[in-house]
Amino acid sequence: MEEERHTEAKIGAETGRGSSPRGPGCSLRHFACEQNLLSRPDGSASFLQGDTSVLAGVYGPAEVKVSKEIFNKATLEVILRPKIGLPGVAEKNRERLIRNTCEAVVLGTLHPRTSITVVLQVVSDAGSGAQLLACCLNAACMALVDAGVPMRALFCGVTCALDSDGTLVLDPTSKREKEARAVLTFALDNVERKLLMSSTKGLFSDAELQQCLAAAQAASQHVFRFYRESLQRRYSKS
Repeated sequence: MEEERHTEAKIGAETGRGSSPRGPGCSLRHFACEQNLLSRPDGSASFLQGDTSVLAGVYGPAEVKVSKEIFNKATLEVILRPKIGLPGVAEKNRERLIRNTCEAVVLGTLHPRTSITVVLQVVSDAGSGAQLLACCLNAACMALVDAGVPMRALFCGVTCALDSDGTLVLDPTSKREKEARAVLTFALDNVERKLLMSSTKGLFSDAELQQCLAAAQAASQHVFRFYRESLQRRYSKS
């Protein structure tokens, strides 16, 4: 019978390429973001995290089909397109998770009987499914901000992995993720670090779940700081 691990998890740093611009103590890989890249959507953003890159476009609030109309709030749709081929079961599952996260923060009641559509295109993917979900969440948030969609809070995605010996790794590489005993992705808001969504795979104890959540909440402050700095750089130029 496997021993329960109640000791404090060791957090291993995944360095990746380049140096982190988010301050000491952050084990997340390099971030890069650019907004307002596309002319047709109302808002757009490109988000790079490690070896994963996603391009997001937001359309709306706009006219909605009668069959999809909701009388007291906006209809929010998420479309995820893989790098190659057609969307499969994995993409549909990620669409659902991202939509649930967006619905938790978007103030859809301000635009009833309208449609808000988030389209995500995978540009590069190192084979890390959990890291791709986190990157999609971050790209979606920055695109919603660029489109001026009203939200009660910003959100971000953070991925944790648990090795066989209980070591906790933030933002794991695809190789580390495949070797991990468990992989967990959390969506958190920037107001109370509240958990908006979680996606898990593998075996872990309740104590390990709480350790991963606490590590993700601590790491999220670095993501939100990057959001803030990225927006400051953009609007200081205009």
